[in-house]
Amino acid sequence: MTIVIERVTVATPEIAAFIAAHHSEMDGTAPPESQHALPLDRLLTPRVRFFTGIVDGRIAATGALAVVADGHEELKSMRTDPTFRGRGFGRTMLGHLLDDAAARGIGRLSLETGKDPFFAPALAMYTAAGFREGPPFGSYLPDPHSAFLTMLLPASSAATTPPHAIMNG
Repeated sequence: MTIVIERVTVATPEIAAFIAAHHSEMDGTAPPESQHALPLDRLLTPRVRFFTGIVDGRIAATGALAVVADGHEELKSMRTDPTFRGRGFGRTMLGHLLDDAAARGIGRLSLETGKDPFFAPALAMYTAAGFREGPPFGSYLPDPHSAFLTMLLPASSAATTPPHAIMNG
């Protein structure tokens, strides 16, 4: 299977349904005040770069990069459709986001994810990619339901990392 990653600037019913499913999956993983997924309208603002990964005409994965500060962005809305999980599409999306950030000179990426067992596969993926736990960043406050991770991107990573936009598998 091949995944094609495209930047999204306009909502479609399919994207809205995918993001709604993302929010639904998190129900019960933490209290509402500890759930930080962005609604679709906030993913389509100028300070966010939102991407979908398409497989056989269906959305298989999403991911976004949101500005925290100059040179610092946050990974947002990482989700792989349950029917596509375990095939590397989440890793491919993460690689694409890392490449996109590095190519634009972003020096630091951070993320917030839940501590519920539901998030264990994502946490393992982020750690394997080089993210390390750290303190809250941006406007986040300490939260027992959240893990905060960060990664410094080397200035040369854009030139040495192969593109991730298409994956055969």
